[in-house]
Amino acid sequence: MSAEPTANAAPEAPPAPSDFIRDIVARDVAEKRHARIVTRFPPEPNGYLHLGHAKSICLNFGIARENHGVCHLRFDDTNPVKEDSEYVESITRDVRWLIEGWADHCLGFKPKGAAPAAGTVNGRPDFHLAASAPGADAEPFFASDYFEQIHGYAVELIKRGKAYVCDLSPQETEAYRGAPDHPGKDSPFRQRSVEENLARFARMRAGDFPDGACSLRAKIDMASPNIWLRDPLLYRIRHTAHHHAGQKWCIYPLYDFAHCLSDYLEGITHSVCTLEFEVHRPLYEWILQSLELPRTLPHQYEFAKLNISYMVFSKRRLLQLVNDGAVAGWDDPRLPTLAGARRRGVPAAAIRRLAATVGVTKYESVTDVALFEHAVREELNAAATRRLAVLHTVKVVLTNIAPGDAVTCRAVDNPQDPSPRAREIALTREVYIEQDDFAEVPPPKYFRLKPGGEVRLKYACIIRCDEVVKDAGGHVTELRCTADLATRAGHPDADRKVKGTIHWVSADRSIEAEVRLYDRLFTVPEPGATDDFQRHLNPRSLESVRARLEPSLAAARPGEPFQFERLGYFTPDAKDSRPGALVFNRTITLKDTWAKPAGKG
Repeated sequence: MSAEPTANAAPEAPPAPSDFIRDIVARDVAEKRHARIVTRFPPEPNGYLHLGHAKSICLNFGIARENHGVCHLRFDDTNPVKEDSEYVESITRDVRWLIEGWADHCLGFKPKGAAPAAGTVNGRPDFHLAASAPGADAEPFFASDYFEQIHGYAVELIKRGKAYVCDLSPQETEAYRGAPDHPGKDSPFRQRSVEENLARFARMRAGDFPDGACSLRAKIDMASPNIWLRDPLLYRIRHTAHHHAGQKWCIYPLYDFAHCLSDYLEGITHSVCTLEFEVHRPLYEWILQSLELPRTLPHQYEFAKLNISYMVFSKRRLLQLVNDGAVAGWDDPRLPTLAGARRRGVPAAAIRRLAATVGVTKYESVTDVALFEHAVREELNAAATRRLAVLHTVKVVLTNIAPGDAVTCRAVDNPQDPSPRAREIALTREVYIEQDDFAEVPPPKYFRLKPGGEVRLKYACIIRCDEVVKDAGGHVTELRCTADLATRAGHPDADRKVKGTIHWVSADRSIEAEVRLYDRLFTVPEPGATDDFQRHLNPRSLESVRARLEPSLAAARPGEPFQFERLGYFTPDAKDSRPGALVFNRTITLKDTWAKPAGKG
């Protein structure tokens, strides 16, 4: 049995997506094979989650959501050498963020420290996780909470003659395994008696052997064409403290052994994995069937993982980028981690939209990053509040506005709103515009500001450039212009047309902030194809500028989405931004500018 969901009943769900796994679940529901659908998302806590994991999260929680079931967040923490509590905390935080308001009512937690209890089914002993109402001390599931029960199942396999303690070294074990094109050979310790195996396994648990001295292996078939069935390891010795279980154990189950048994103990009905685990499924089934477990067994199903161009999803390579200082930690906004995406301002709904768009298949492919970027823009266009900001400033003096005076203008917060709100902004004598919005010698069809030319300041009025002021080195220091105040909204010449409209901020009624302009981390579509992937790092993946912003942005909250008009979507940085020292991250440009000259168009 499984822990109950952690929230009230689900809201009415929209029509569910359709795919081959959902079709299997629908058939099982129609045939009433399960009292309730129970899925799980089971990451190993050895790194931060990334966008590839998001597809699995959306699928497993989506199936639970669509069938009034529950999805367990479980940490398959069987390798203490690589795992850490930091990753447990980050993964829990990321999953909650991704499903908040969408499927958080399906999140299966358990009372802290709860472990499967012993019972009987049809007169046979059986372990199961007792159902319990969630409380304030609820926590995710941990495979390490089942170590005692999993150890008991290992002993049972030994008693049945289906497992043995092998004294081959790790190198010898690998050599004996053979290769896909030729069979392996039996370990010289394969025919040990049940009694000897039980005694040596007990000594393994007692800590009598050093790391690598021996292991527990399943006794299956060393000539199997499936190399994962050639007497795979079930337990190995690791004299290492565990992040969750502490110092209690010095032997740890292998992932393949613990995973299927954790599914069984938790009452998982549909164990949905990515495609690389397809060859592991026969072992998953062999373990469960060899134990002749009394309750209904879980079944494993596989789908193709998500890969996105211009990104790397390998945990090993992400860790290398972090350790080598190529990025500023796991939550660097250039990384495809969920922590990095959240910090950059990517909405969780955009990631869920992407997962729904790419769908669930058995075919490995690479998704064009443009599809992800489109999903982000679609969400932000509807949600982001509009504001004015100037990243690379040049001063404009409006000579017909007196020093200290201000002309009140009205700007729209979000034109996508059914009833958009307006705000007041001040047009003062001195304003800033973008350097790229002025050209002293303009190219053909240039419709922004130029000597003698006119443009409209968005939400304000038309201005004409009368004079260009330069310093001794010939650099433009300011533009002296005349404002046609009669072209403001509600005034006689408001409808007068000019071809260009540019954004601006008041010089003395704006605030300064650091703005980080993030771009793709890699310059090639498949950077992870070779081990020297870091040679494809984009040297322009981050540019930091001192910008001028509308004063209302001083109150912006981390994660709050804004569109800096004509520039892109931005959000305050959750880690570095603070009052008086604001930092904004560019989430994404308004349009795909990849391989186009910066600042043009």
